[in-house]
Amino acid sequence: MSVHYPTLFSPIRLGKHTIRNRVWMAAHATLLVKDHLFTQAHLDYYAERARHGVGVITMEAMAVHPTTQPYKGKAFAFDPRMVPEYRKIADAVHAHGAKILCQPWHRGRETSSVTNGLPVWAPSSIPCAVYREMPHVMTVSDIKEIIEGYRLSARYAREGGLDGVEVHALSHGYLLNQFLSPATNHRNDAFGGSLENRMRIVLEILDATRQETGPDMIVGVRINSDDGHEGGLRPGDWAEIAQRLEATGHLDYISCSHGTYLNRMLIYPTAPQEHGFQMGATRRIKEAVKLPVVGVGRIVTPEEAERHLAAGDCDFVALARALVADPAWVSKAARGEGAKVRPCVGANWCMSSIFAQAPIACIHNPAAGNERELGEETLKPAARPKTVAVVGGGPAGLRAALTAAKRGHRVVLFEKSAMLGGQVALWAKAPSRVELTGVARWLQDRLAETDAEIRLNTEATARGLRAEGFETVIVAAGARGLRHGWTPLRPQRWNHAPMPGTEQPHVFSYIDYLRAEPALGPNVIVADALGGRQGAVVAEVLASKGHSVEFVTQLGQGSPDLAASRDWGKVHGMLKRMGVRFTVDAEIVGIDAAGVAIRDVYTQTVERRTPVHGVVFMLGAAAEDTLFHELLPARADGLDLRLIGDAMAPRRASDAIREGEIVARDI
Repeated sequence: MSVHYPTLFSPIRLGKHTIRNRVWMAAHATLLVKDHLFTQAHLDYYAERARHGVGVITMEAMAVHPTTQPYKGKAFAFDPRMVPEYRKIADAVHAHGAKILCQPWHRGRETSSVTNGLPVWAPSSIPCAVYREMPHVMTVSDIKEIIEGYRLSARYAREGGLDGVEVHALSHGYLLNQFLSPATNHRNDAFGGSLENRMRIVLEILDATRQETGPDMIVGVRINSDDGHEGGLRPGDWAEIAQRLEATGHLDYISCSHGTYLNRMLIYPTAPQEHGFQMGATRRIKEAVKLPVVGVGRIVTPEEAERHLAAGDCDFVALARALVADPAWVSKAARGEGAKVRPCVGANWCMSSIFAQAPIACIHNPAAGNERELGEETLKPAARPKTVAVVGGGPAGLRAALTAAKRGHRVVLFEKSAMLGGQVALWAKAPSRVELTGVARWLQDRLAETDAEIRLNTEATARGLRAEGFETVIVAAGARGLRHGWTPLRPQRWNHAPMPGTEQPHVFSYIDYLRAEPALGPNVIVADALGGRQGAVVAEVLASKGHSVEFVTQLGQGSPDLAASRDWGKVHGMLKRMGVRFTVDAEIVGIDAAGVAIRDVYTQTVERRTPVHGVVFMLGAAAEDTLFHELLPARADGLDLRLIGDAMAPRRASDAIREGEIVARDI
């Protein structure tokens, strides 16, 4: 038991098993699956978290039937080919003392037929608010197929040497939740109407699961403690359901979550969100049953976990994104080094990566999903330490400097401004993005533990770097914002004369505005040509200062890229409550001292806005690569010269950090 977090590190019985601590790795998609089977990368991913002390791991949700395939990278729990794959993962995880469970599940209406060409199945023909596809109303025969899929999933879990099965789909609006909720179950047969009937499929699945696992394996269930929407099941309803589930005698625990696809920010909310926001409803479940209860809900630090466990809100704390960000979360907490945990900052880059059909990733843990290549334990000391200059103190430069220093190189980091963090620090000026400071703060704190030298307010020059005799120079100087006024709809003008009026002192690029935060008059236009988070960040900063803000974009909606992180609705709702007005399908075509001309991109009609006291453009950025090109001739003399991050091409913080890690490993 750790003296630092005594409840967190106390053992607990789970069925016939003893769990070494109260940390549970919650299931989450990885897209590491190939041909519906696990891969070596999947094994490495779970083994890394087990090695660092996680008590229980629930693997990602696995389909119980071919009709639930949201994307091709989905494991089939009903496929006997899973058995040898389970054995490999179980052996790897058991070697480190953790327990591992599978999570059979079916999405029901919350998917589409695009991937597999099969109709969407649901208890009633009600389309999902996200996918909007009309489902096939399941027959009794279909229901029996689903029950059999759960049965086979449990059988193969036992044959594969797993420790247990977590029956999923009662939460998050998935198939069994759809049967349970009167909002989505409009049936008039034995599987609809009364709660007893609506629970029938669940109880038959639990019967089948326990028959297959026998008495020794762990069997649990993932439920909601609050659906969080009108007509859905609320905490009192779920407490009654939990009692009925417990009464079956088949369960060893109940795991609680929140939300459906009507309100996905209750499932995996971005910042800002109160940490532990689900615990009030979870406590209702714990008070209703005697079984151990697992709780989730933006638990980020060991202190937060200990507090909820000690308060009796739950018996286990489940972490997903926190363990994506730092697989060593548990081992650091056990050593009393909670402050060294790489924090989950609620950016949901993990979700954005999955949305792009790419494997699991983290905004500032480049090893997530790449443990074999980039895991901490794979870092090797340099064969010969070198003198390394890193130019730029943003995410790319900080990561490169940290990794190079850990490998034994003599590192000097040059930053021409008075602060580190680059654009991450600027974005964190928005009240809702304050947690982003954790990206730069963690890197700075770890860098301070090395022998690296940091020179703030120091602009590196080619002559100076050569004079100091650096053997390697990593240029990570970031990018400068553009304010020429032309959107990508005018490519022929992009690198030519700026739009007249953009040279005025009240016109800014988003980087320049966030860096200086100049005083502006009441009416400000945010002109976004990118569709990313930049426009939302600037609009929030301006609105929080009391400005009247109009968000103008040539796109069909403001910041559409936020659909990938799932918080588009959350952010737009926040901005609208702050008074931000959106003008879409429009671009600025003229600026003068009095106002701005805005043209509809489809009708070409032009409207004037007056008075306008400030314009902030999101037109992208230009790479700060001048120093790199000045140093290029020195390569002939043996200089090892590298270009990374926005200085290579302005993109995302995750790209910058990954490139910083990779280049520092290559020196």
